Parts: sequence; structure tokens; C-alpha cells
Amino acid sequence: MPDKDGILWVDWDGPDDPENPKQWTYKKKWAATLVVSSFTFISPVCSSMVAPATLEIAKDLGLTSSALTAMVTSIFLLGYVIGPLALAPLSEIYGRSRVLQLANLFFLAWNLGCGFAQTKSQILAFRFLAGLGGSAPLAVGGGVLGDMWLPEQRGKAISIYSLAPLLGPVIGPVCGGWIAERSTWRWVFWSTSMFCVVVQISGIFFLRETFAPVLLDRKVNRLKKAMDPEKANNYTAIKSVYESKIDRSWGFLFTRSMFRPFIMFFQEPIMQLFGVYMAFLYGLLYVYLTTIPRIFAEVYHETPGIAGLHYMALGLGLSAASQFNSRAMDRIYVYFKNKNNGVGEPEFRLPSMLPGSIMLPIGLFISGWSAQNGVHWIAVDIGMAMVGAGMILSWQAMQTYLVDTFTLYAASALAATSTFRSIAGFGFPLFAPAMYRTLGYGKGDSLLACLAIALGCPAPFLFWKYGKRIRARSSFTQKPVAHEAEAKESESNIKVENTEKIVGEKEA
Repeated sequence: MPDKDGILWVDWDGPDDPENPKQWTYKKKWAATLVVSSFTFISPVCSSMVAPATLEIAKDLGLTSSALTAMVTSIFLLGYVIGPLALAPLSEIYGRSRVLQLANLFFLAWNLGCGFAQTKSQILAFRFLAGLGGSAPLAVGGGVLGDMWLPEQRGKAISIYSLAPLLGPVIGPVCGGWIAERSTWRWVFWSTSMFCVVVQISGIFFLRETFAPVLLDRKVNRLKKAMDPEKANNYTAIKSVYESKIDRSWGFLFTRSMFRPFIMFFQEPIMQLFGVYMAFLYGLLYVYLTTIPRIFAEVYHETPGIAGLHYMALGLGLSAASQFNSRAMDRIYVYFKNKNNGVGEPEFRLPSMLPGSIMLPIGLFISGWSAQNGVHWIAVDIGMAMVGAGMILSWQAMQTYLVDTFTLYAASALAATSTFRSIAGFGFPLFAPAMYRTLGYGKGDSLLACLAIALGCPAPFLFWKYGKRIRARSSFTQKPVAHEAEAKESESNIKVENTEKIVGEKEA
């Protein structure tokens, strides 16, 4: 029925509308989650897989500066800085799925081109352009998960998604080391492009649009085309319920969404602290990625292929902690929600950040001083595993906290943090060689450990105590009316989704 102004507002067809992503089947949600995680995995693999081959690339293409040689790896992340600022708003206009898949095609084309580069200018330019396209999953992927999953179910999905950008850079150099040793550096790019094609095809079949305003806009267009012209004259307009609060025109959405990540970052203390700490973690990861080959070549005199295997220690810490956290995060959330009279809060994601903020500096001390004193390589690997575990525990807690806090604006929130962390990922490896030459591995890692303690340890306590008060003053955490109704309808159907999960597990 039209309202008093004659406007017909289009919404979901009740709480069980199958077009609503929150009411998709459990199987469909997980298929989309795994595809998005695959997109998020392949891009960081390509960003770091080149690290063990940089000396060969430098020799072949005439890179004489150590900074330029390091930039072959890190300039990819410069694309991560710029890409999300355009791709996140585009996903709110044209939809998450379309932006993800087209950006991945752009990434595939330039990553393939890197394998044919003949000059240092070409390799640097192609790597930057590949990074632009490869940034899409980091800018949009978290929003996809926020669109589909209810808070009680979101932790496990985001734990898998958030593992990808950290595990990818670890697996990449393991493969890249052997490719560089047994073949040519060009196959580093050609092999990743082959895998990217597989991911692209899976996206065509299993990734559907999830952003509710875009889906309802499409529903409005279908209704206009199907409606009898005489009946349509009874309405002054036919609009999505999301248009009751905001202008959905291209110009307004793009302009507002382009600036929203910066506005959110500078207005939201939550994003400032978490954004800086996430940037530090990402920069630290790339310091490790670019210095591990040097440590095991100079101190332990290992070949590139064998040295590359030590990345598996970092990966083991990331994977083991992520698997534990994926099972614990939702249970912790439900436990505190029940104690809070059935009201969920983003702060209930923070407990897993506490062990992470402790393990990270301990791992840095162990790996740095073990390498400095030439202790058996297993000690360095143990330290790296603890660093990986500490990173992922803190990372997953913060990323899930941001999605829970800024649900409808999750893409903008993650785009802002992605931009700042990518700047750190680009810049940290450039100063790391000079830092380790001056201070050594022991003092250098000790400096990083002190920064980790100063940035990471206070965060879970501060936001556990003051987080709700800070969120109450935010203009971005208030949901539009339509979104509140959708959330309530979805909340009432959580039992149905849990039943589907149990039945599906029994059938399997």
C-alpha cells in the first residue's frame, strides 16, 4: 500500500523472503563466504610470492637500488592504499559481487602482465596496477559477510575471511622460493594467474549479490517493468525502503561514500586505535616476509628454497590460532550475550585479543634474539609461530568488532583500515633493512615488541570498559529504520538457520 504521499515503499516480502541474504540457506552462505575468502587469499599470495625472487628480478631487469628491489614486493600494497577508496563506494552503488569480480579480472590481467615485464618501470607499474584490482576483496569482502551473517554466526565466517590476507603472504613465499630456485621468476606470476582463473570461475557460480539496498533497488526496477501502466499511475513513485533515509543516486552515493572512510576514521576513536594497530600488524607481517630470506641466508646459510620453508612456521601460528579462535569467538559472544540479558555487544569479540596482544611481543623477543645469537633455527621458528598466532588473534577480534559496530557501513570501515594498514605494509619493508643493519635482529625486534605492547595491550581493556559509551556518540553505528526492521526479522529466524545447520550436519 502507498503512503500518504502516494509513494509505494518496496521491502523484503516478510521475514522469510529468500531474496534477503540473511535468510539464505546455510550452504549458500558458506559457498559465498569461501569464494570471498578465496578472492582475499589469492591477492596477498601474489603480493608476497615475489619476495624470494626479488634478487633474480633485480639482476634481470637492472634494479641496482636495495629500496627499488624491496619495492617490487611492497609497491603492490600501494595499490591497496588507493583501490579501496573507490571500490568500497562502487560496491554500494553497483553491488558487492559485480565490483569484486570485475576488480579481480583487472588484477588478473596486470598480474599476468608482470610475467612479461621487460624493464624495471614495467614491473613496478604492472605490480601497482595489479594491487589496485587485488585490493577489492579487502575493501568489500567484510561487507559481504556482514550482509549475510547474523552476529551470533558471524565470528567463524570472519575468522576464515580474515585469515586469508595474513596466511596468503606466508604461503606465497614458500612456493615462490622453490619457483625462483628451480625455474624463472616469471613463473611466479604465471602460476598465480592460473589459480586466479579458478577463483574467478568459482565466483561466477557461487557468489551472488548480498548488499540489501542494491538488491531492493533491483526489486524496484523489476516491479516497475512488470507493473501495469494504469496501476502504476496510482503511485507518485516506487522506491526502496532504503531511499526513505538516503538518496540512492549515483552522484550522491559515490561522493558520500568516497569521503566516508576518511570521515569515519577521523571521527571514530574505535577506528583510530584499531586502525593504527592493524596497520602496525600488517607492516610487521611484511617486515617478516622481506627479512626471513635474509635471516636464513646470512645467519644459517640456507638456499632460497629451504629458507622459504621457514615461512611455514609463521603460517602454522596463523592457522592454529585462527582455527581455535573460529570455534571460540562465537561461543564467547553467545556466553556474554546470555549474561547481558540476551543483548549482544561488539565488545564481546574482544577477549581473544588479550592473548594475542601478549603472544605477539613474546614471539618477537624470541625470534629476534635467537637470530641475533645464531641459536638453532627451531627457536626462530617458534618465535615466528608465536608472532603469527598473536597477529591473527588480535586481527580477527578487531575486524569482527568493526563489522559488528558498523554493520551497514562495514565496507567503508574496512576500507579505511585497509588504506592505513596498506601504507604500513608498503613502508615498513623499506626501512627494515636499515633498521636491522643498525640495531641487529635482537634490538630491532625488541623495538617492534615494545611498540606492540604500547599499541596492543591497552586496547581490549579500554574498549571493554568504554566501548559502548564511545559507540553511543557515533553517527555511523545508528542503523536506518529499514535496517533495524531487517535485523529484527533476521534475529527472529536465527533458530531456523541453526536448525538448518544441524539437519545439514546430520545428513552429511
